[in-house]
Amino acid sequence: MKTNAARLLDSLGIAYELRDYAVDPEDLRAESVAAKVGLPPEQVFKTLVARGDRGGVLLAVVPGDDELDLKALARLSGDRKVDTVPLKEVLPLTGYVRGGVTVFGARKDYPVFVDETLELFDVISVSAGVRGTQIFLAPGDYLRALGTRAQIGPIARAKE
Repeated sequence: MKTNAARLLDSLGIAYELRDYAVDPEDLRAESVAAKVGLPPEQVFKTLVARGDRGGVLLAVVPGDDELDLKALARLSGDRKVDTVPLKEVLPLTGYVRGGVTVFGARKDYPVFVDETLELFDVISVSAGVRGTQIFLAPGDYLRALGTRAQIGPIARAKE
């Protein structure tokens, strides 16, 4: 099934692979998705929705085995404080449900902040915009698709 994210990549001439997996609504963790698609969790990037006190809504892309460092994201985004948005706001803001959020084709072109570890890999995986499908692509192509919306920096930290 082609998603809006896949259509966007097609329009940009970016090579990718769609990989489907069985969804467990009780376990949407990126580590579980990684096991199902056959990649280590650090190569499966999750997209989180946050809001800064100055810049408003933004998207943060971090490895599946890490958590978002809100203070680091605030520094990178120019905000004094950043918090993730309540789950009930994710769908209205992005058009995507939890477990299916992607930067591609969201309701608005929010600023995107990507953890710098993305560039360590030949291939990464991100949500295709629906639960149960991941997009595999080269990190450089992912960043190229985001264009000037993306900033890279250290925004992840190991889970405690």
